[in-house]
Amino acid sequence: MNFELNEDQLMLRELVRDFSQKEIAPKIGAYEEQHQFPRDIIRQLSEIGVLGMTVPPELGGNRTDYLSFILALEELAKVSATVCVIVSVHASLFCNSILKFGSDRQKEKYLPAAARGEIIGAFSLTEPEAGSDATGIKSRAVKSGGEYILNGTKAWVTAGNDADALIIIAKTRRADGEEKLSAFIVDKDSPGLKVTKIEEKMGLHSSPTAMLSLEDCRVPAENRLGEEGRGAAIALSGLDGSRIGVAAQALGLSQRALDLAVGYARQREAFGKKIAEFQALQFMMADIATWVEAGRLLTYSAAALYDRGRPFTKEAAMAKLFTSEAANKIAYLALQIHGGYGYSREYPIERIYRDARVLSIYEGTSEIQRLVIARSLLKEP
Repeated sequence: MNFELNEDQLMLRELVRDFSQKEIAPKIGAYEEQHQFPRDIIRQLSEIGVLGMTVPPELGGNRTDYLSFILALEELAKVSATVCVIVSVHASLFCNSILKFGSDRQKEKYLPAAARGEIIGAFSLTEPEAGSDATGIKSRAVKSGGEYILNGTKAWVTAGNDADALIIIAKTRRADGEEKLSAFIVDKDSPGLKVTKIEEKMGLHSSPTAMLSLEDCRVPAENRLGEEGRGAAIALSGLDGSRIGVAAQALGLSQRALDLAVGYARQREAFGKKIAEFQALQFMMADIATWVEAGRLLTYSAAALYDRGRPFTKEAAMAKLFTSEAANKIAYLALQIHGGYGYSREYPIERIYRDARVLSIYEGTSEIQRLVIARSLLKEP
């Protein structure tokens, strides 16, 4: 598979790289320290078209191929994993899900505003007792006239405190008594929707992660996304695509860690010479570089399958599994190369080390990715 980037992809990558260095890098440290959502940065990203990369032109966006979107996420992650994950959830899980499963009215209401950055979208599947096991979801949605009434608790919602609209997955009961998952677009100001907790996290500090309470939350029936009982399919479809996004996030973090490690090794002296001359550190850097390139091939391959309309569930899981696990090892080794200084918040590798840890957990843990891969292999003839 040929991954030689075309002119448009190269121009896009350079545009996002330049923006990240000039507009995000000088600001993101303060946002992280203050645990503040970077809304002005997100708004600026809409102005250069990044938020609308999954939205077609007729709905106000500038939809690109998925590999281009992945390239943009990779560049964002080199400077800020937080900004990257906010954009990924907004453009992939929120916008893409509405584009694929939404009614014409839903597309016209939410997608142009989302592409322009006027609203930020979020996605909520997980609950306190339902993470990897989505069948454990307890939130309920009951039809009442022209509305659904939602009750339950949702957990670990990226940008949940700052999003203007969320896709929420809850159980509905069919006439025969069977319960299935359904999806709903819930506006932030919906009566009965409350933010009850902001998690104190190890990393990604400027992306507040919220716990939400649904207490007789009334949602218009026209805000149900897709058919009733199709929530599991909608969630899995969204997660397949967003897992490539997480792989891109891991890839960007890993590349940045490698760059920092090489730069530090070239400058730092010990025992009368640059530490880059020590074979032990050279081996570390060689391993890191190899893992980065392997992860890049897996990630771009999954994105290319997405663009060609081919099945990519297994490949997305492979990319997410490999790059997230590699990012944790890479962050460890890159910090080790920095020695004691790597443990100091004055050096950016410290934040990368903290931010990398969640990559093998969210959007499906590494163990879940292995299950996805194994089941795909067992289905193949």
